[in-house]
Amino acid sequence: MRWHDKQNFFKEYSMSAPQWQLKTPLSAIVFDCDGTLSAIEGVNELAKNKGVYVVVEALTTEAMNVTGINPEIYQKRLNLISPKKSQIQALSNQYFHNHMPDISDVINIYQLLNKTVYLVSAGVNPAILLFGNKLNIPSENIYAVDISFDEQGNYVDFDRHSPLIYNHGKRDIVNQLKIKHPEILHVGDGLNDYITHDVVTRYVGYGGVFYRENLANLCQYYINTLSLSPLLPLSLTEHECKFLMEEELIIYRKGMDAINTEKVKVK
Repeated sequence: MRWHDKQNFFKEYSMSAPQWQLKTPLSAIVFDCDGTLSAIEGVNELAKNKGVYVVVEALTTEAMNVTGINPEIYQKRLNLISPKKSQIQALSNQYFHNHMPDISDVINIYQLLNKTVYLVSAGVNPAILLFGNKLNIPSENIYAVDISFDEQGNYVDFDRHSPLIYNHGKRDIVNQLKIKHPEILHVGDGLNDYITHDVVTRYVGYGGVFYRENLANLCQYYINTLSLSPLLPLSLTEHECKFLMEEELIIYRKGMDAINTEKVKVK
């Protein structure tokens, strides 16, 4: 794209951006996994294989909409499912098969702009780790709950010391990340994500898969479309946008169009 074309592009959207466009660049992006990077809730998918989907799905809904995650709910679901190691490994492929539109492009753009991308999930490893790797997120930037198995690959227990089995877990991890990254964007679809809203630079709720009215009412920014392209205008400064190439600007424009057509709530 020629320089004068870029100028026209940003002039086209300049009227809607100034009120909420970031002035200071972010240094890190934190993504939730289930219902955000991927359309599925992994634990619910595992429950289908055991015929306990209805009970597990109800517990997941309670955690996401009402109570937040806690050790009691975490234990109840895994005791009902008792997943095998092979099933959890295979879950990574389900995650990737159901990954959200434009997310690979969005992550790539962040990384090209030298932003560190993290995946912080209350989901289970190794499924989360393998899925994150498929999206080109480094293993050391992926946080999830480790599961232990016996020699036959049968479920034994989960990491009861993981902060992510508590509702405040993501807040604890984000606070640790802030030591290295003062300016952080967090994107997620549940109450255990929103709990970071007052410690990050910007929190964006995501309801493209599971619309949660209570969360939408809480959020200053809430995406209600499948594509995660609106994250680009919501997270890049005007200066950073000038470094985007033509194919990257297409994703940016898609995100702006979603905002301008009110598929994204901006208070």
